[in-house]
This record gives sequence, structure tokens and C-alpha cells, in this order.
Amino acid sequence: MKRVYVNEKWCLGCHLCEYYCAFAGTSEKDMARALKNIKIRPKIKIEEKDGVSFAVSCRHCDEPLCVKGCITGALTISGGVITINHDRCVSCYTCILSCPYGAVSPSEDGAVEKCELCVKTADADKIPACVKGCPNGAIVFEDRS
Repeated sequence: MKRVYVNEKWCLGCHLCEYYCAFAGTSEKDMARALKNIKIRPKIKIEEKDGVSFAVSCRHCDEPLCVKGCITGALTISGGVITINHDRCVSCYTCILSCPYGAVSPSEDGAVEKCELCVKTADADKIPACVKGCPNGAIVFEDRS
């Protein structure tokens, strides 16, 4: 199954992947209009440690602890992609505590949010927005199994 991978050696720490991720969740055609004067809430986040930049994002695990820990079944896995049913989420945040990668976070409305590989917004090529927007090719979408 294809997943998002990051090559830390190539990551510039520019945060453009975060902007493309946030933009993918809007219905706007223009990124500047969509994101102007708002605090973005990307589902991929750039972290920096000891001069190395890397992206933190859902790894869509084969045996996801977040899905196993979800008491309402709001998190499900289908075709290798873990998605959220916001109507079923009761904001218990067990999934946040269960994720070993820190890829699940609370949203503004209380439900959780995480990368869903842009399954709801991807173009016909099905490439996540963060991958398409990375200027250095540090983020890739490939099958490494």
C-alpha cells in the first residue's frame, strides 16, 4: 500500500506541505484567499530537532493502535487508509494517546483530526496535497513493502 514517506535529508523545513495540506481541506481555488488571515490546521506537521527537519503525519499502520483504541468506532481502516467519522467521535482522545507517532490531534470542533491521504479531496492522480506541494521532493507517496 502507498504511504507518505519523508526523506529528512531533503526536507528544507519550509512548511509548504502544511499549507498545501490545509488548502486541500478547503473548497477554494486560490490558496492565498483560502488561507488568508486564518490559523491553518494541517494534518501534517514539520518538526525540527538538532538541525534536522522532518514531517510528522499518520503512517496508516497495518495494525493501527488508534483504531483499536477508538471506543466508538469513529476511526476505521479501509484499503489501508485510516479515516475518521467525525459524527461518531466523542472526543475521548484515546486515539491521541494510542498513536505512537503523535499523528492524531484534537480539532477545533472537539473531534480528532489526522492525515487521511487526501482521499476526500485528491485529484484523479490520488497524490496527497503535501506530496504535490513539496518543492524539494522530500515527501513522497510510494509503496515500500
